[in-house]
Amino acid sequence: MASMLVDPAQPQASLVRVFTAWKSVLLAITIGSGIAQPYDTSTTLVTIDRPAPSNEAAWDIASKLTRWDAIYFVQTARRGYVYEQERAFAAGPSWLMARIVQGLSLIGLDTSTGTFESLAGIAVSHLSHLLSVLVLYQLCLAISNQKKPSFTAAILHIISPAGLFLSAPYAESVFSLLSFLGYLFLAKGLLGNQKRRLAHDASLVSSGLWFGFSCTFRSNGLFSGIPFAVALLVELTCSPPTLPNIRRRFALVLGGLAIAVGFIAPQFSAYLSFCVRPSGEALRPWCDKALPSIYTFVQEHYWNVGFLRYWVPGNMPLFLLAGPVLYLMIRSGIDTLQAPSGLASAASSDPGNIQAVWLGRSMAITQLLIAGLAITNFHIQIITRIASAYPLWYLWLANKLCNGKTSRFGGHVVIFMILYATIQGALFASFMPPA
Repeated sequence: MASMLVDPAQPQASLVRVFTAWKSVLLAITIGSGIAQPYDTSTTLVTIDRPAPSNEAAWDIASKLTRWDAIYFVQTARRGYVYEQERAFAAGPSWLMARIVQGLSLIGLDTSTGTFESLAGIAVSHLSHLLSVLVLYQLCLAISNQKKPSFTAAILHIISPAGLFLSAPYAESVFSLLSFLGYLFLAKGLLGNQKRRLAHDASLVSSGLWFGFSCTFRSNGLFSGIPFAVALLVELTCSPPTLPNIRRRFALVLGGLAIAVGFIAPQFSAYLSFCVRPSGEALRPWCDKALPSIYTFVQEHYWNVGFLRYWVPGNMPLFLLAGPVLYLMIRSGIDTLQAPSGLASAASSDPGNIQAVWLGRSMAITQLLIAGLAITNFHIQIITRIASAYPLWYLWLANKLCNGKTSRFGGHVVIFMILYATIQGALFASFMPPA
């Protein structure tokens, strides 16, 4: 069976086949979950005041994938933000779903029936996940210059513990795609011993734009600015102020600013909506902060997100469930900080390119920061899906699998990933926690 799916001479085609097979398994689990009564019927909220769909089968699949946060994304796609607490969910997924449905209506399709927003979100997630697999393969090639670990890392992303979150109308698939594109363009702009050209600087700016777009899908995209800050610091301390070097520094600054704009723009939009009011009208509490952020306020006020707030006995099982993914992120981050050349052969083949070393370290720092925030601040269970957008641990694990001494450890991790994703898929489609 594996030989039918995987052909080393055709890595991209093999990835598409493995992706299709895995998604078919998850879809079968989704359909089969209808045997049990749903834990929660909140999905029915998305059909209020809407005619019954003509395609019951499509609605059945869409309803089983529109769970938890996806309900907020779908509702916002239909009528925009209404309530303050909805600002906890980034505008990108809803905006994209709304534009697709709008496009369908323009070509004459009656989008007033059924659940087109959900179906649009599901289609976008599947396409984005497939593209992110192919982009991750190219990213790992750019970093390691080794086909087998790069191919293995891309397969690991297919069977990610994020599972159905990468198929549902969520932000995870698109965020992963934008994140991998950002890292790919960053690697293209920084790595190698070729003469620095304008194309490399344009790649750095493009990287910042991709990361900036990612911030409109998940706010933690802001941490993608860390590799830019590290690369700029390396340039300032290790390179003479020649014209190409000055140009590269300018490109890094522009890329970093693009990330900041991607994060600030939604906050500024909310500020105009809630804080710029006629005189005498009461403002929301967060409007008077030195750095007014509706996202921070909403997460704390409505979702009880804060330092050690999740550390209660009842949440202990969630910490245990998140433990394996946290271990992979932390272990791979620490290993890369200690020996970045073990990740990127470009670093060892070109000792003069210090950016190759620090790119791996900056990726490790970003990943470790996310893991630390998940432990101390986030709702811990979301780390299994947030981790899907961070390429470092995939390549680290792929190297383990391709190394005879550590392949057994890697094999155990793969078994865990498959079991977790399939069990989680059944729970997700049945509206069962954790989410």
